[in-house]
Amino acid sequence: VQLQASGGGLVQAGGSLKLSCVASGTIYANDVMGWFRQSPGKERDFVAGVGWRSNKKSYADSVTGRFTISRDSATNTVYLQMNELKPEDTAVYYCGIDKRATYNPRISERSTSYAYWGQGTLVTVSS
Repeated sequence: VQLQASGGGLVQAGGSLKLSCVASGTIYANDVMGWFRQSPGKERDFVAGVGWRSNKKSYADSVTGRFTISRDSATNTVYLQMNELKPEDTAVYYCGIDKRATYNPRISERSTSYAYWGQGTLVTVSS
């Protein structure tokens, strides 16, 4: 599976961006797709995740109420709508796939659970 992320850019604080991640190859019903972000010198942190079959969603506390994850199974695309952006949201955003053999409703927030990653897209929020 290959992932291609896009949609990053420069935006002022309070603005919005929508990230997209297209997956080539098969995404199975038990899989989870997630968005993570990483700033220089920091760990890759969980932002949001969605179960491919269940459409169950999970968010990091820092983005709850501002970001929305969604998926389009017809096009193998996962989106991240980001509103009310803050300077601390500045980071490279990565999409990943947590491949699972069986269904598990819990969405992992650990980057090590995700075996496949896109190349990342840079989001810069100016104050």
